[in-house]
Amino acid sequence: MPNLSEKVFVITGGNGGIGLGLAEGIAEAGGSIAVWARNEEKNAHAVKILEDIGVKAKSYVCDVSSEENVIATLASTVNDFGRLDGLFANAGRAGTGTPFVETSLEDWRNVTAVNLDGVFLCLREAAKQIISQGSGGSLVAVSSTSAIHGAAGNEAYGTAKTAVTGLVRALAVSLARFQIRVNCLLPGWTVTELASPAFENEYFREVTTKRTPVRRWANPSEFREVGAFLADPSQTFHTGQQVCVDGGYTIF
Repeated sequence: MPNLSEKVFVITGGNGGIGLGLAEGIAEAGGSIAVWARNEEKNAHAVKILEDIGVKAKSYVCDVSSEENVIATLASTVNDFGRLDGLFANAGRAGTGTPFVETSLEDWRNVTAVNLDGVFLCLREAAKQIISQGSGGSLVAVSSTSAIHGAAGNEAYGTAKTAVTGLVRALAVSLARFQIRVNCLLPGWTVTELASPAFENEYFREVTTKRTPVRRWANPSEFREVGAFLADPSQTFHTGQQVCVDGGYTIF
């Protein structure tokens, strides 16, 4: 584990699933955590887990699709923690599963508002703060293997996750002068609340498991180490990359 003591990181959607796994990894490396998510009860539970690891943690109710909410929550976070060293734009929502030709513009925008616009807003505000501090930092957008293999029936989701990878590449170039690293995490099939309908579908679970070389779905805790790695300030030459943690799913 790297040494992240005295560093502060925001994890959007950090109250469960992959987001909490990322937060736990950073906490185990000594980093303080600000959890941004909408469910107060789950937020409190996540904070307890992180505090038990031995770091400062605080939660904020935040809807990342709201520009006003993101700006205000970032200000509150910096006021409480004194600084910001990185942000993981992890909050997301599942697609509707509606056939493409039946997808309404409203349904499309409901998905992209969180999975793309929310990532943009969070990375923008975090970049402003880190630039103002002049100390550099790390920004991470959580995409999906859907950005590689396609997401038939979930076109809005797959499109947003693909667009996020392009945003990361652009920001890695434009923010490098400020010593801000920008990378993208692409998780494979993971047992989370968001993915539970797919996991509970026996046929779908069997098909995706057979296509995964390690022959299973991931557990959110398996994202701890990669979270700490992506947050590590000593990784000064690692930027603009897609870090795929998928058990080999996208190469098989």
